[in-house]
Amino acid sequence: MFRACTIDIMLRWLVIGIGDITRKRVLPAILAEPRSRLAGIVTRDPAKAEAYAAPAWSDLDRALAESGADAVYVATPVFLHARQTIACLRAGRHVLCEKPMALNHAEARSMQAAAEESGRLLGIAYYRRMYPKVGRARELIEAGAIGRPFVAEATNHWWPSLESPSDWRADPARAGAGPLFDIASHRIDLMNYLFGAPVRASGHISTLVRAIPVEDNATVIVEYGSGMRGVVDVRWHSRVERDEFRIRGTEGELDLTPLNGPRLVHPGGEERIPAHENLHYPCVADFVSAALEGRPPRSSGATALLTEWVTNEVLNKETEVRSRKSEANPRQC
Repeated sequence: MFRACTIDIMLRWLVIGIGDITRKRVLPAILAEPRSRLAGIVTRDPAKAEAYAAPAWSDLDRALAESGADAVYVATPVFLHARQTIACLRAGRHVLCEKPMALNHAEARSMQAAAEESGRLLGIAYYRRMYPKVGRARELIEAGAIGRPFVAEATNHWWPSLESPSDWRADPARAGAGPLFDIASHRIDLMNYLFGAPVRASGHISTLVRAIPVEDNATVIVEYGSGMRGVVDVRWHSRVERDEFRIRGTEGELDLTPLNGPRLVHPGGEERIPAHENLHYPCVADFVSAALEGRPPRSSGATALLTEWVTNEVLNKETEVRSRKSEANPRQC
């Protein structure tokens, strides 16, 4: 059971990391959310925090001791998520952490265990769960608008710039993986939100086009208890951008393409249901409500563990396949 925040109307936030997403979305969301206040920023370069007129620390322990924060937003590279989240939870703070949850399922489990032991709230920023058109799609599925759903298909293809030395996404030590973690995780989590807990997962990853040390593509198949399957294909090597999401059933289909746009097509017609202009705002607002009310957020550590399990299954099976190939062809090692 989570303990409700001890304050009545406000959550004071400490933000760790001040990268691109933090500046463009996370900090604006916290500053705009009426029940939130910015208590400070943890960054290696305190000068970056000057624009926000907030205290800045380069040491997390000091920040936790001096900031008076009730909650922490962890917006650092993935390899720091578990360490920083656990430290904040053990210090009695609620934590909303960027996705993916951690470098692996074991780390993610340790984060969830720390949340349960501390009685504090752990959320993971899978903000697409908060898209209004996703909520509408869920309603339509539950109402039988497409009959029995049997397959969902999601693709996200693009060519991100990865050349900057400060871009850690292609560094396996800091990111854990490439598009599997960066963009497939969002879509896997969305399928879990729509169809429940996954029971089986497999996939393939490879580095096909780009000379980077992580995979540049991943294809994932997830199966659910109902027999429903999800297929997610993500790529960092396509000059043609795609952002497709479709759910097919025995009586029709839902088309949410592009996933990040307002369009929703279903057997009854077409609707346009835009997301908030700041995609992180509803996630932050839901977390604040959860902390003040003593309930789990819509995207919690427990729900994100299911996504971590799927990506972990894909990586583990890929490692097994490569190991068998190496044993069968020792001269290629």
